[in-house]
This record gives sequence, C-alpha cells and structure tokens, in this order.
Amino acid sequence: MIEHLDLSSVVAEQPDRLLFATVSGAHLYGFPSRDSDVDLRGVHLLPVDALIGLREAEETRSRTWERDGVEMDLVTHDLRKFVRLMLRRNGYVLEQLLSPLVVHTGDLHAELIALAPDVLTTHHAHHYRGFACTQWRLFEKNGELKSLLYTFRALLSGIHLMRSGEVVAHLPTLCETVAQAPAYLGELIAAKAEAEHGPADGAEPERLHADVEALHEALDAAQAASRLPDAVTGAHDALHDLVVRARLGQRVEG
Repeated sequence: MIEHLDLSSVVAEQPDRLLFATVSGAHLYGFPSRDSDVDLRGVHLLPVDALIGLREAEETRSRTWERDGVEMDLVTHDLRKFVRLMLRRNGYVLEQLLSPLVVHTGDLHAELIALAPDVLTTHHAHHYRGFACTQWRLFEKNGELKSLLYTFRALLSGIHLMRSGEVVAHLPTLCETVAQAPAYLGELIAAKAEAEHGPADGAEPERLHADVEALHEALDAAQAASRLPDAVTGAHDALHDLVVRARLGQRVEG
C-alpha cells in the first residue's frame, strides 16, 4: 500500500519544481487492490526560457516505472496548462488538486485549493456523466469490477457535487452521503481489493443497468436543481494573477 512507499523522493527526482503532487486513481477513490499501481498527479513550473524559446515546452510530462515492486505512474502539467484545465470544467484535475493524499504541497498549492470553489459550475455534471458513460461501455466489454466501480464513482461524485458544491472522489464516503447509492457497492469494493482487474462475479446485469440508469436520472435532476453557477466569473482574473506571480517569482528566485 502507498503508506509503505517513499513517495517524497519522487519530488526530488523531477527536472523542474513541483508545486504539488497528490495520489489519484483507485487509492483516492477508495477501492485500491493489492496489485493497484500508484497514480501520482501534480503540477510543475517550467522555467521562463522553456516557454519563450523555439522548442516545444513540456506542458505535460508522463512517466511510468516500478519502485519497491509497485508500478508508479506520474503525470504532471505545467501550472498554466493545469489552470486552463481547471477553467474548462474538468472535474478530474480538481480531484487531483483537492486529493487528501498529499505527497508534496506548498503555498501555491494552497492558493489553488482556495480558488477551486470559484471554478465549479453546473456544467461539471457533463464531465462526470461522460466519464461514467465511457466506463460503463468499457464494463460492457470487459466485465471487470474496476470499470463498474469507476462508473458508480463518477455518477455519485457528480450527484454529490451538484447538490453540495463539494468535490468528493472517495466512493465509500459517497455511499454514505448519496441516498441513491446502491447498498451492494460495499461488497463490490471489498471484492475489488483482491485483484485490480478481477471480474464482477455475481453482479446481476439487469439490476446494474437499472441502477446506473437511475443514477443518471438523479444526476440530471441534481444538475437542474443545483445552486452552482452556470459559468465561471471572477476566478479567471485570480488564477491569471497566480500564474503570473508564480512565473515572476521563479525569475526572481533564479
């Protein structure tokens, strides 16, 4: 499990300064398996000359390797790209930003977290609806418990967000806070702990389909009744100022 890994050393190995790094994926969602990989996500800060020269800037970096017998997957975005993704109603990057499984943090991470509520809109429901549909189609092809749990997790996260204005990615918590969560999800989570790509044995296809459809309807209703705004307003300027300050501060430090 991740508590036995020295994840802090990953920060020191990066070519540019990391503003934050968190754990995402199944560990964040609350249903890791014994053989789950560790999904690390974060933000790096490119030097100014990497952005103004002729070479293509590495706005996204991806690396996969093995450490202590565990597969590690690290993806980071440059601050400017990450902020743009935040403004595109991308629930995935917000979950990374707000993940309680923090490997590395700092003042800029805290500032981004403080601004996260200001980018939330009713249109984030589209992100969770689309992700759930993708995972459901994958489940219909492979029959894996992982895809099924990802489907339920996305729908429940979307419903909770629309109702409360709070980003929650942890499925066991969502099972307690969203009334429409099927009672059998706890059993599926326990079964997933045994194998990352195990089959959804015992799950009744007709019941699963009916429950997924019901959650889609609940998400639609939650979106229609949500108090979240339809568009982002003041956060644009605040996030722009944050990116500029970070870049200029980097030049001063250099």
